[in-house]
Amino acid sequence: MTLSTRLKRCLFASFLIAACALSTRAIALNSLKNVVQTEQIRAELMAHAPDGVDPGKTVWLGLQLTHQPAWHTYWKNAGDSGQPTSLTWTLPVGVLAGDIAWPVPKKLPIGDLVNYGYEDNVLLPVPLTITPDFKPSVLAPDLEVKLHASWLVCKLECVPQDGDFVLHLPTKGSTALNSAQFEAAFKAQPTTLKQAASIRIEGQHLKVSVPNLPASVQGQMLDFFPETPEVIETSAPWKQSWQGATWTATVPISPQRGNSPALMPLVLTTQIDGQRLGFATSAKVSGNWPEVKALGAVTFPATLQPATGSPVQAATPNLPASLWLALLGALLGGMILNLMPCVFPVLAIKVVGFARHGNQPRQQRIGGLAYSAGVVLSFVALGALMLVLRGAGEQLGWGFQLQSPLVVAGLATLFTVIGLNLAGVFEFGQFVPSSVASLEAKNPSWNAFLSGILAVVIASPCTAPFMGASLGLALALPATQAMAIFASLGIGMALPYLAASWSPALARQLPKPGQWMNTFRSAMAFPMFATVVWLVWVLGQQSGTDGAAALLALLLALAFTLWSFGLSGRSRVFMTTISIALLALLTGAIGQNITKPAEHVEAPSSTALWQTWAPGKVDQVLAGGTPVFVDFTAAWCVTCQYNKKTTLANAKVLADFAAKKVTLLRADWTRRDPDITAALAQLGRNGVPVYVLYQNGRAPVVMSEILSAGEVHRALAAL
Repeated sequence: MTLSTRLKRCLFASFLIAACALSTRAIALNSLKNVVQTEQIRAELMAHAPDGVDPGKTVWLGLQLTHQPAWHTYWKNAGDSGQPTSLTWTLPVGVLAGDIAWPVPKKLPIGDLVNYGYEDNVLLPVPLTITPDFKPSVLAPDLEVKLHASWLVCKLECVPQDGDFVLHLPTKGSTALNSAQFEAAFKAQPTTLKQAASIRIEGQHLKVSVPNLPASVQGQMLDFFPETPEVIETSAPWKQSWQGATWTATVPISPQRGNSPALMPLVLTTQIDGQRLGFATSAKVSGNWPEVKALGAVTFPATLQPATGSPVQAATPNLPASLWLALLGALLGGMILNLMPCVFPVLAIKVVGFARHGNQPRQQRIGGLAYSAGVVLSFVALGALMLVLRGAGEQLGWGFQLQSPLVVAGLATLFTVIGLNLAGVFEFGQFVPSSVASLEAKNPSWNAFLSGILAVVIASPCTAPFMGASLGLALALPATQAMAIFASLGIGMALPYLAASWSPALARQLPKPGQWMNTFRSAMAFPMFATVVWLVWVLGQQSGTDGAAALLALLLALAFTLWSFGLSGRSRVFMTTISIALLALLTGAIGQNITKPAEHVEAPSSTALWQTWAPGKVDQVLAGGTPVFVDFTAAWCVTCQYNKKTTLANAKVLADFAAKKVTLLRADWTRRDPDITAALAQLGRNGVPVYVLYQNGRAPVVMSEILSAGEVHRALAAL
C-alpha cells in the first residue's frame, strides 16, 4: 500500500469520524430542544404522524408533562386557583394548529380549595392540519414546528414556568415513535354525548340534567367539571341522583361568580375497573343569574353572557360622578408624581433648563408648553398601548414596560449615555453633522418635548396617591373615558412646570446663567448614574446576577466607546475601532444573559416573616381564621422599595402584625405575572404598590400607596 493510498484512507476515516461526531452532536442538540427540565416537572414536545405529513393529513403534536410527586398542573378550567397550560405555535405557511384536546381532569383538593388538573404524567395533544399551501423546499424538506409553552406547577406553593421547543418532522415517511403515549392520551379524552344537557338556575344553585348516559355508568357517582371558570362553588357540597339514564345534580353557584354563561360546556367523569371515563356535553342555561356581591365592590346585575372565560366587569353606578372623581384623582396623582423618587433624574435636567433661560421669559414659556405636550402625549400613548394590549388578551398593568428585561437594559443604557454626556465625557455633536447638532440650539422646544417624554418613561412605574383608584377605574371604562383619565395624569404631572414657566415672579428668582452652570451640569450626572445603579439592581431581580453582570460589562464597553470618540488623531481611529469591536464581541457573547429569567428560588418557608403570595393562598390562610396582609410590589417600583425599607421594616409595625397573628404575603410583580395582574384587577388596581389587609367576613382594606405606620396600626386595631 503506497503512502498516498494510506494518507487518503486516513483522511477518509477522519472525515467519517468527524461526520459521525457532528451528526451525534446535532441529534443531541435537537433532542435538547424538545425537552425542558425543571425541579418540579419535565416537559417534552412529541409528535405522532403515522400516515406521514401530506396535505389533507392530520398530524398530532403533544406536550407531555411529567410531574414530580405531589406537584400538579391545571386543566382548561383550573378551579378555585391556578392557570391552564397555554401553547403558542410557530408553524410554516399551510400548517394550522387546533386547540388542545384536554384529557379528563381530576379534582385536586388543597385545604378548603378544589382545583382541576393533572398529576403524574399527562400528554396534551394538539392536531395539526396540513393544507395544500404547505410546500416543503429542497433546502428545508422537513416540517419545522416551534412551540412556546407556559404552565403553572403547584404543590403548596406555585411556580410559573415556560419553555421553548423545536421539532423537525420528516415529510417523507411516518413518525410513530410516540404511538403509545398518544394512544393513551386519546383514550383519556371525554366521549362527546349526542344529546345536549340542560341547566336551570334556581336561586343560588344550578339544576343540572344530563340525559342518555351509557348504561355502563348509570348509577355511578360522577364528578362534575364545568369548562367555564368562576361559576360554581367548587369546594362546596353538592347533590346528585339518577332517574333512569338521566343524571341530575344540584350544584351551588359561587357567591363571587365571575361568569354568567348562556351556554355551559361541561365534562362528567367516573372511574370503572381502574379506568377513568369522561363524557363531554354542552348545557343551555335557563333562568336569571343571581346578583353578585364582589369583595369590597359594588353589586351589579348579572345577565346572560357568552362563556368567554374572562371575568365580568362590575358595572359602575353613577358613572359621570365617578368619572369626574377619577379625573380629579388622576390630576392630583399626576402632580404628586413629580415628588416621587423615580422622577428625580428628570428634575435635574429641568433645573438646568430653567437656569439656562432664566432671563428669557419667552423661551421659558415655549419650553414649558413643549415639555407639557411631551408629558401629556406620552401618557396618552402609554395608556392607549396598555388598553390595546389588554383588549387583545394580555394581562398588563401600569408600569408593564419595566417587566421586560430588555426595556430595563435599554433605560440603563440611555441614562448611562446621558450621565456621561453631563459629565463631559463626550458631546452629542461628535456623532452628528454640525447642521444637525445646531438644531437643538435653534429649536430648544424640541429638547423640552423630549424631556417630557423621558419624564413619563421614568415616572410610569410609580403609582402616586390618588392614582391607583383612577387607573383601576380606567380599565373598566370605555376607551374615550379611559383616555381622558390618562390625559389628566399627564396634565397633572406637567402642570407645575407649565405654571413655573409662565410665572414672571419665578423667573426673577432664578439665578443668572454663568460659570456655575458647568459645575451644576457635571454634578447632575450623578443622579443619572444612581438611576443606572437602580436599573441594574432591577435587572438582577429579573435575570439574576449573570444578567446584571452582563449589563454592567456592556455599559462599561459603551462608556469606553463614547470616550474613544472624544480623542483626536490616530489614537481616535485606533481606540474607536478596538472599543466598537469589544462592544460587539461582548454583545454577542453575553448579551443573551440579560433576557434569561433568574434561576428559581424556593419560596420562603412557613417560618419566614414574609411568605410568597400564590393564587388561592389568601383564601387558604383565611380559612384557618388568620388575617392576611399582602404587599403587592416590584423591584422597579421605587415607592415599593421605600415603603419596604421604612414602614414595613418598622419594629412597631412588625410587632403589631405579630400581636394580631397576621400572615404576611409578598406578591412580586417584577416580572410579568398574569395571576398578580388578575388579583390587582379584583381590587380595582392595575399598578403597584398596593397594600391589602384581609379578614374573614369583611371586605379587603386597601391602604395608601405611600404607607405609614399609623395607617397600618389603625387598620390592625380594627381587627
